[in-house]
Amino acid sequence: MVPKDCFRNLKGISAGPLHQIAPIRPILEMNKADKRFIETKEILAGINSIPNFAEMDWEDFEHLIGELFELYFNGVGAEVNVTRKSREGGVDAVAFDPDPIRGGKFIIQAKRYNHTVDPGAVRDLYGAMNHEGASRGILVTTSYFGPDSVAFAKDKPITLIDGPRLVHMLNEHGHNVRCEITKRKRKPS
Repeated sequence: MVPKDCFRNLKGISAGPLHQIAPIRPILEMNKADKRFIETKEILAGINSIPNFAEMDWEDFEHLIGELFELYFNGVGAEVNVTRKSREGGVDAVAFDPDPIRGGKFIIQAKRYNHTVDPGAVRDLYGAMNHEGASRGILVTTSYFGPDSVAFAKDKPITLIDGPRLVHMLNEHGHNVRCEITKRKRKPS
């Protein structure tokens, strides 16, 4: 039997030559339903009036980071959701990028710190990524990461964004901000 006859007998359907078919952009399907997600507070619009965002309310800082990543992912069709403040499992925001190559579910953790981020915070993020099935973790702080934190994140799908890089990201989006870490004095014992 000739291949064409076999194809017809099996009631095959052909779309014609492949060069005549319009390509369809592949999309990564993800479950975006999560009861932890809340409505984002708008913080970014007034960020220029905050003298030092390293001293802003921690909850507002989490919303600021959610808004910033919404801007960052805006051009690629991604969606960013902020989680409620209690028992979020080490997750302050979640980004869903539908691109099948670079995309996936990204867990975002925001730390408004006035001290160096310890490696425990990076390990906690990595654990949350594994628990959530995330492809990447992003840890953002107003402060800095110590060498042990950087070493732990090396060769893992974790991005560390310290205060200076965060200021740069905000500047790229037209926000002139300051982030000054103030060391707290210890009380005499």
